[in-house]
This record gives sequence, structure tokens and C-alpha cells, in this order.
Amino acid sequence: MQIVSYLRVSTARQGSSGLGLEAQRAAVASFAAAGGYTIVSEIVEVESGAKNARPQLASALAGCRLHRATLVIAKLDRLARNVAFIANLMDGGVEFVACDMPHANRLTLHLLAAIAEHEREMISQRTKAALQAAKARGAKLGNPNGAAALLEGCSDAAQASAAVRRARAAEHAAGVAPILRELSQGGLNNRQMATDLNRRGVPSPSGSAWYPEQVRRIAARQDVSAISGP
Repeated sequence: MQIVSYLRVSTARQGSSGLGLEAQRAAVASFAAAGGYTIVSEIVEVESGAKNARPQLASALAGCRLHRATLVIAKLDRLARNVAFIANLMDGGVEFVACDMPHANRLTLHLLAAIAEHEREMISQRTKAALQAAKARGAKLGNPNGAAALLEGCSDAAQASAAVRRARAAEHAAGVAPILRELSQGGLNNRQMATDLNRRGVPSPSGSAWYPEQVRRIAARQDVSAISGP
């Protein structure tokens, strides 16, 4: 079995530091080694579990369909704490496995997702109740220095986010490079290769259709030779 590994953390700082990612990566690697499976791609996403918009997950699913692979995650709650999201994914034509529950059936996955969703809602309610109680006691909420106190943190977050984006771009380019080498050896130019990548359903860096300039940039980054034409 071929698998696509999907790793998710909630913050850019976690993504840049590797906090949380290494444990997930190790769990997927252990699962693959135990079953004799091949990891054809690893996709990392920095996004809250409460959000359903996941561009990197979309790329991972496209990769699964491309390679006829199974999506593998370390823990079910890394995918989503949302029952509807899990249900839609299960009906999306891609098989997926959670390493912490590798033999779970569809009913089990629905129940676990429901529990995770309930836990997320309870955490949110407890946080709001605690803030309201503190406000009732006369506590001043927020930073007295206003937004100025957040500037340093914003700068750190921006740098971390840029590092994550660079890592994603490098990972994506490395994954596409073998296909570009195959196409370039067949004498295709950048425009023809972009057309072929779109035909194959290979996800582009932006998640939309490929165009010649994207092919040229990735080819240059990966030192793919014999690329000519527009």
C-alpha cells in the first residue's frame, strides 16, 4: 500500500519549531514500517482543527487520488474535530487511516469525531465562562499596552509563517521533480509539461492549475535539465 502522510499543527510557531510534528511523523513512519507501506508524500498543514478550509489537506487528497494512495494521520483529532468534516471526507473517495486507531470502522470514526468535536466545544465554553467571571470580578482583560505589545510576537509569527511556506514549497518541488525530469526527457517544453501535469491531476504549488512559469521555477530549483521553450 502507498500512503500520503498528513501532519497538522495549529500554529505557525509549532510548524517552524517542529513541536508536535516530529511525534506525528514518527507515528506515521512506525505505522508504515510495521505494515511494509511506502510513504509517497508528506503534507504539513498549519491550521486550527476547528476550520474546515484546509488547502494542504486538499493537496494531500489530490496526491492520494494521483497515486491511488491512502491518507494516513497520526491521530484522528489531527484531521478535524468536526463530525460533518469527517463524514464528507469519508464520502470523498479517498481511504484514510488514523495511526492511533488503525482498525477503526466508519462508525467508530464518526463516534470519535463527535467526541473530539464535543471536547472542542467544551473547551471554548469553559474559556468564555472563565473570562466572564474574571470580568465580573473587575479584572481588566487584555494587554494594557494595546496592540504595540503584540508587534514583537507578530514579527516572530510572520518569520515562522514564512519559514513554513518555504518548507512547503521545497517539499512540493522535490515531489514534482521526478515527473518533470520524465517529461523533459521526452522533449516537452514548459507549456507542454504544465498541460501534462494538469491532465494527470498533480496539484500545483497554489492548488490551482499549472502554468509554464511555475514549471520553469520548480525546474530551476530542482536543477531539472533539458527544459526548453516557453
